[in-house]
Amino acid sequence: MRSAIGAISIGLALAAMPASAKTVVVRAAHMVDVLAGRTVDNAQVVITDGRITAVGKAGDAVPAGAETIDLGARTLLPGLIDMHVHLTSDPRLSGYRGLEFTDNFWTVVGVANAKRTVEAGFTTVRNVGSANFDDVALKQGIQAGYIAGPRIVPATYALGATGGHCDSTEFPPSIKVPSPGIANSPDEFRAAVRTMRKYGAEVIKVCMTGGVLSKTDSVGGQQMSLEEIKAVTDEAHMLGMRVAAHAHGTAGINDALRGGVDTIEHASLADDESFKLAKAKGAWLDMDIYDDDYILAEGAKNGVFEESLAKERAVGRKQRETFRAAHAAGVKLLFGTDGGVYPNGDNAKQFAKMVEWGMTPMEAIQAATRSAAEALDKTADVGAIATGRYGDLIAVDGDPLADVRVLEKPAFVMKGGEVVRAAP
Repeated sequence: MRSAIGAISIGLALAAMPASAKTVVVRAAHMVDVLAGRTVDNAQVVITDGRITAVGKAGDAVPAGAETIDLGARTLLPGLIDMHVHLTSDPRLSGYRGLEFTDNFWTVVGVANAKRTVEAGFTTVRNVGSANFDDVALKQGIQAGYIAGPRIVPATYALGATGGHCDSTEFPPSIKVPSPGIANSPDEFRAAVRTMRKYGAEVIKVCMTGGVLSKTDSVGGQQMSLEEIKAVTDEAHMLGMRVAAHAHGTAGINDALRGGVDTIEHASLADDESFKLAKAKGAWLDMDIYDDDYILAEGAKNGVFEESLAKERAVGRKQRETFRAAHAAGVKLLFGTDGGVYPNGDNAKQFAKMVEWGMTPMEAIQAATRSAAEALDKTADVGAIATGRYGDLIAVDGDPLADVRVLEKPAFVMKGGEVVRAAP
């Protein structure tokens, strides 16, 4: 009897012991240190149980039994962060083409897009708007190990006014498309923030002005009052969430900044006053300056409304000029692409546009790493190859500081110490 009890006790003790830590050592000829803004050679990164435990030089001591991944002459970078995506969208099904499919079809689209996105080297994304709380479902599925994908910061439904960019404006009055994100007063917007938070939102997205791909509104027209946006930011900040404001037009951008939003999405018609407000408030501009190429090249055959194409023709180049002016003025800029307006997975095509319109390659990379982590308030977890952060790494052939386009085809991707794309 005693021996049986003893065996049980030993078994329970063993079960209580932690499993042996998994350690991976990654080496590469070069590494981009986005915190210091420089490249270091002969890099070695040690990752234990998904987090970085040491960053040093090849040849430094490593734990016994560690798995080693030698990336040879490649350049190592932190996993990239896209601050503006819609994983449950497919631009090939634009306009009325999406009505061919059942509601939950878009969740399946999101599963495929999540895989494409992480394999493209984007290990963290902020999903700023999806129906049916699909982005929360994707996040949960990824965390539980059912599907592959990036770390997701979900916004759930984007909030906006009746008839605005975040409403369904493409239908006649006989067709009703109710949404928990539609509100029309400060109190209603406060309630909407609470509802989104209740069902999984970690950031709040609002539609402050009209947009390109919505019908019946002007791209720059303001659609929320200063009082309404203040209600949103007050409520969100009280709940520990940040606020992203879709805003193309000048008046809407400036009222959003006065109202305390944390990031301005698109910012196409921002002016000098916008830049002053953003700097005074510590806000970031998040400008999707690759989209214009894709929309104008592919939009018509994809079903994009002709009025939307006309709006894009009017605003696309202006947005890029605004990006250059904002950078020159010292405004804080982020990497956000509006993935889903172009095919998710092609996110890195924006780097070349950011360099073309004024940034250095290092600044563009920092916008998608160090700066994005700051804007997400996740500098303890992502955005740099640094001790304590997740083992989210990519490697590319060549030097991204000489040719930023090499980021479009990463040779290696790791998320949390697990290989997503193995180097050939």
